[in-house]
Amino acid sequence: MGAFLIYFAILLLVPLWAQMRVKSAFKKYSQVPASSGMSGAEVAKKILNDNGIYDVTVEPVKGKLTDHYDPRSKTVRLSESNYYGNSVAGAAVAAHEVGHAIQDAEDYAFLRFRHALVPVANLGQNFSFFLILAGMLLTQTNLLLAGIVLMSFAVLFQLVTLPVEFNASSRAMDQVISVGVIRNDEEKQTKKVLNAAALTYVAGAVVAVLELVRFILMYFVMRDE
Repeated sequence: MGAFLIYFAILLLVPLWAQMRVKSAFKKYSQVPASSGMSGAEVAKKILNDNGIYDVTVEPVKGKLTDHYDPRSKTVRLSESNYYGNSVAGAAVAAHEVGHAIQDAEDYAFLRFRHALVPVANLGQNFSFFLILAGMLLTQTNLLLAGIVLMSFAVLFQLVTLPVEFNASSRAMDQVISVGVIRNDEEKQTKKVLNAAALTYVAGAVVAVLELVRFILMYFVMRDE
C-alpha cells in the first residue's frame, strides 16, 4: 500500500513541482529588463536573420506561456507579454522558439523523428487508456496489450521531445550570446529560465514512463493468472 501511495505521489507532485519552477522563474525574470532593450519579437527576428532564415515569420499569440514554433506554417508564435516586452525571460523564450526554427532549417534528426511520430502519438494519447481500461475490466490481456502498444508511441514521443527541447535551449543560449542580446551578467538568469522550462518536459516524460511500466507489469500479472 505504501508503494502505491509513493507512486501516485510522484505522479502528482513531480509535474506540479516542475510547473511551479517554470512559473516562478518566468515571473521573476519577466520583471528584469534585458540590457539590450530588445523585445522578444526583435530578438526572434534578429536571430533568424543572423542565421540566414528569412522564410519564418514571428507573430504574437494570446495566452501566457503559449509560445511555440509551428513548423507547418513556419511561424514563431510568442505570447503577447514576450512578443512586446523586453525582459530577460522574454528574450530567453523567444530564442528558444527560434532554436526550433533553426532545427527545422537544418533538418535536425530528432525534430524530424518527432514530427513523424505525431499521428501515432496522438492515436496513443487518445485511445490507449480506453483499451487499457477495457482490458482490465474485461480481464482481456489482448485489449490491455493493444492499449500498452498505443501508449508506448505516446511515451516515445515524449522521450524524443527531450533532446529536441534541450537542443533548442542550447542553441538559444549560443544565439543570445553571439548576437549580443544579453550580457555576461544575464547569462545565468537566461539559463535559469531555460532550465526551468526544460524541467516540465522531463517531468512529463518521467510520469509517462512510470505509467507505461505500471501497465506493462499489470499485463504480465494478468497473463500469468
